[in-house]
Amino acid sequence: MSNLTDKPQSPSRRAWERFRRNRLGFGSLLLFSSIFVLSLFAELLSNDKPLIARYQGHWYAPIVQTLPETTFGGDFSTPTDFLDPFIQQQFAQTGNWALYPINPYHHSTLNYFAKDPNPAPPSRENWLGTDDRGRDLAARLLYGFRISVLFALALTLFGTVLGLLTGALQGFFGGVTDLAMQRFIEIWGAMPELYLLIIFSAVFDPSITLLLVLLGLFGWMGLSDYVRAEFLRNKQLDYVRSARALGLSNMQIIWRHVLPNSLTPVVTFLPFRMSGAILALTSLDFLGLGVPPGTPSLGELLAQGKNNIDAWWISLSTFAVLVVTLMSLTFMGDALRDALDPRKAAE
Repeated sequence: MSNLTDKPQSPSRRAWERFRRNRLGFGSLLLFSSIFVLSLFAELLSNDKPLIARYQGHWYAPIVQTLPETTFGGDFSTPTDFLDPFIQQQFAQTGNWALYPINPYHHSTLNYFAKDPNPAPPSRENWLGTDDRGRDLAARLLYGFRISVLFALALTLFGTVLGLLTGALQGFFGGVTDLAMQRFIEIWGAMPELYLLIIFSAVFDPSITLLLVLLGLFGWMGLSDYVRAEFLRNKQLDYVRSARALGLSNMQIIWRHVLPNSLTPVVTFLPFRMSGAILALTSLDFLGLGVPPGTPSLGELLAQGKNNIDAWWISLSTFAVLVVTLMSLTFMGDALRDALDPRKAAE
């Protein structure tokens, strides 16, 4: 028998409890969040510069300082290569030491002192091997994963705001506003997105900002349809009529009443939109239309794997990262959809 003094849970609290009971979805959330948080500190986990160093009684922080080689007994005033065996011997002397990150390679590091030709298979020095330019694959994947997720978050936010705005205007005001915007969406959606990307990539220098703007201008239309349908349904309900009778303005009704009750499809589709954004960036990078050259990218690594069939570790590790990322987002989306399902709320 339930305690009559217990306070009833809010709908959001019940939805969260249903989400937590979905082990696959909740576990995917923990896994994805953990990897993403770690990637935010990639410079501390994977870098070719020591976090902190002590040399001849002086303390240095090479990870935030650009130190010439002469600082550590070298002959040149160029920036220190901390993978140089001579520099490492200097730190091995009594009283000198350096604390390196777990993986002593940056995503752009070219190890000129490697023993194996590039691309090199996995080894103690390079856990996942190197790419065709000798860059550490584990570092490239870590930094590439971070860029992909941050890009997906930005693109999802951009598309969600545009989709909410256009869908709300169409659904709430209807009539001529809805008809005119529907015709505009039909024309805008018929434009060849890939051709526009090819044209703009030829005219402008490749950049993540350019990709974000171009993809964001086309990625809001699917969400707009769902928001429009929710607004068309909710604006006919009694609580909206009561708000009108009380003299609330249209903006107040939208912001306080209709929008909060129309967010279910928006929240449900967020993981799937992120998954689509990661796939879009990976595909464009694979085709050479994505991020600028040299930027760590999952698509660029897949292209390297295609061009270097014998270097199986490049394709395998990149494919594994993509599969884990996309499956985690898919499981999270499925769990979120079940948690927000009104039929589940009655259970």
